[in-house]
Amino acid sequence: MANMNSDSRHLGTSEVDHERDPGPMNIQFEPSDLRSKRPFCIEPTNIVNVNHVIQRVSDHASAMNKRIHYYSRLTTPADKALIAPDHVVPAPEECYVYSPLGSAYKLQSYTEGYGKNTSLVTIFMIWNTMMGTSILSIPWGIKQAGFTTGMCVIILMGLLTLYCCYRVVKSRTMMFSLDTTTWEYPDVCRHYFGSFGQWSSLLFSLVSLIGAMIVYWVLMSNFLFNTGKFIFNFIHHINDTDTILSTNNSNPEIRFQFPQLTGVLTLAFFIHNCIITLLKNNKKQENNVRDLCIAYMLVTLTYLYIGVLVFASFPSPPLSKDCIEQNFLDNFPSSDTLSFIARIFLLFQMMTVYPLLGYLARVQLLGHIFGDIYPSIFHVLILNLIIVGAGVIMACFYPNIGGIIRYSGAACGLAFVFIYPSLIYIISLHQEERLTWPKLIFHVFIIILGVANLIVQFFM
Repeated sequence: MANMNSDSRHLGTSEVDHERDPGPMNIQFEPSDLRSKRPFCIEPTNIVNVNHVIQRVSDHASAMNKRIHYYSRLTTPADKALIAPDHVVPAPEECYVYSPLGSAYKLQSYTEGYGKNTSLVTIFMIWNTMMGTSILSIPWGIKQAGFTTGMCVIILMGLLTLYCCYRVVKSRTMMFSLDTTTWEYPDVCRHYFGSFGQWSSLLFSLVSLIGAMIVYWVLMSNFLFNTGKFIFNFIHHINDTDTILSTNNSNPEIRFQFPQLTGVLTLAFFIHNCIITLLKNNKKQENNVRDLCIAYMLVTLTYLYIGVLVFASFPSPPLSKDCIEQNFLDNFPSSDTLSFIARIFLLFQMMTVYPLLGYLARVQLLGHIFGDIYPSIFHVLILNLIIVGAGVIMACFYPNIGGIIRYSGAACGLAFVFIYPSLIYIISLHQEERLTWPKLIFHVFIIILGVANLIVQFFM
């Protein structure tokens, strides 16, 4: 390894400032993350054809790399048993990274904070990730809860889900005797609840993914139908703007159907299963809590803006607020040009995201059951047929996205939002002998709210 620096000079493409202009030959990692990433080190004697711009590696180095990748897949990322110890891993400046294409790249360590996201980027990332199709049902949820009750419920649910998300972020720091820098939230659940935590987190994660796929399928069917109707009406000069919707003439201010809105909001504020991953890339880790609070505030204001804008501007009279549809775009006639353009763009966006959701569901399910995301073409085909079949059935017999969002949001939120964060915090405080009655009562109350939120959806 002594001649590593001299041998690596041939790997540079040009004399450039790598800190400002990192090229493809300058793979950069933070030194503190070296243990978690464990790049494959290629000895200088194993580098062949050093005169080429992109270096190829020998068959021996390639075989060793595949062996290390095989061992790394035998355990979960939280298990350190098969990770090479520190004394056999060279310093970052003495390492090469092997790519699957057979190329050797020089591993460069960067200055502190380089390659990380600023707080502004982190906030917008969380904001963008949290916003989803549930925003189309916010006006309907406010209509179900009543205007005054709906505004209060949105604010309270935003605060409650923010606190539970804060507990998720802090869950890794409650284990002082373990190195949890590479852990994700399922690893934390497995630590506290064993295999039950692992499989239950998988189950509720699949519920959220498949629920989202069903919502996407229903919306794509809706958008495609209205697009075809717009084209048909345009060709035949048909105007459908005079359609009268039904109403029940009830009080729009305060209603007792607000649990329908809480079910929608549970999914609308749901980011708990990936918040640790998003915050890992924050340049200043000490600002994680502040950035999380700002992102939740922006999401809450967005939902309030959309809900109030649509609810307040809905034409009443002649139409009552009860005419607001579960997808508020359905309140616009098919012949409306702007709504037609909006549906076209949303249809294109969902057609590109839907296969990604199916891939994530397949990877999680087949990976946990068979240990391989491609066990056989038969298993992949069966799973895809089940997912697509569920979407078709729901689109045919229950074409209202509000109910689907409520059920899937309340189900996945029961575990990731309400139960797991509160139980983990209670257990960790009990192990440290710092658990007090007020904290126990408060977090048990959160769990009860989550259970009640799920049960009440079946009676609305």
